[in-house]
Amino acid sequence: MRIRHIAIFSAAVLAGALAGSLVGPRPAEAVARELIELQRDVTSLLQGQKDLSTQVTQDHTVMKTLVEQSSDNVNKLGATMSSLQKSVQDVQANSGARLDTMSTQVQGLSDNLEEIKSRLGKLNQQLVDLQNSVQSLDAKISGTAPAPAAGAASPASSTGASPSSSAAPGGPAPSADTLYSNGLRDITSGKYDLARSEFEDYLKYYADTDLASNAQFYLGEIFYKQKQYVDAVAAYDKVLTAYPKSFKLGPARLRKGLALIELGQKTAGLRELREVVRRFPGSDEDRLARGKLKELGASVTPTR
Repeated sequence: MRIRHIAIFSAAVLAGALAGSLVGPRPAEAVARELIELQRDVTSLLQGQKDLSTQVTQDHTVMKTLVEQSSDNVNKLGATMSSLQKSVQDVQANSGARLDTMSTQVQGLSDNLEEIKSRLGKLNQQLVDLQNSVQSLDAKISGTAPAPAAGAASPASSTGASPSSSAAPGGPAPSADTLYSNGLRDITSGKYDLARSEFEDYLKYYADTDLASNAQFYLGEIFYKQKQYVDAVAAYDKVLTAYPKSFKLGPARLRKGLALIELGQKTAGLRELREVVRRFPGSDEDRLARGKLKELGASVTPTR
């Protein structure tokens, strides 16, 4: 359109010049010079028109190239997003089993730490008892009364075990440490039937020890991993009712909720997960419960 206007303008200028030369008498030489100048101007305008047309063509080519490159980049980005989405879906599909295995391993490490603390406490008590014995012997030798050491315990508690662990009813039994350590080892390595037998023996012979609630919890874990969810719920529920001071209360309530959901009892399962959030804020179980509630599209607090 702009080129057309330039051409029209050029023709109009030329026509005007010719008309002017015809109106008044002017010397032939002056007219010829003006015509030459006018022709030069017209040539210049035509050259400008040509340059402008070339520039427009080049700009159009560059713009087309940029549009094509942008389209290619968008297509590549779409392909990358699709691949990333597939990767995320794969990770989500595998995360449940991995988190379950990691949770068991972490629980095992935690229990091992508790067991070490318990053994250290027993060793400390044994050292106190040994000190008392040495002081008693010194007192007998010197003929003076023994001075009790600080932290001395009664004979019943000096062994660090409850009466039920001093003698196994109906015959000898492996030590509490042996049964518990073997149970942890076997559940971690996937030998669930063997681990269940060991934890059941632990509860049979050492039901009054500090780690009895842990053994009960791991029975629930074994049932859960074997997809025996009814037995798992019963085992977790026993931790909650029989061991109110156990540090396994949070994990037991969380796993009970998950087992109920697996059984199709979604309402009861969501109630247990919300109880975990309410009773154990800031814990790992709180985080896992919130994640499961979000996955199921349920709110942390029940809607009315």
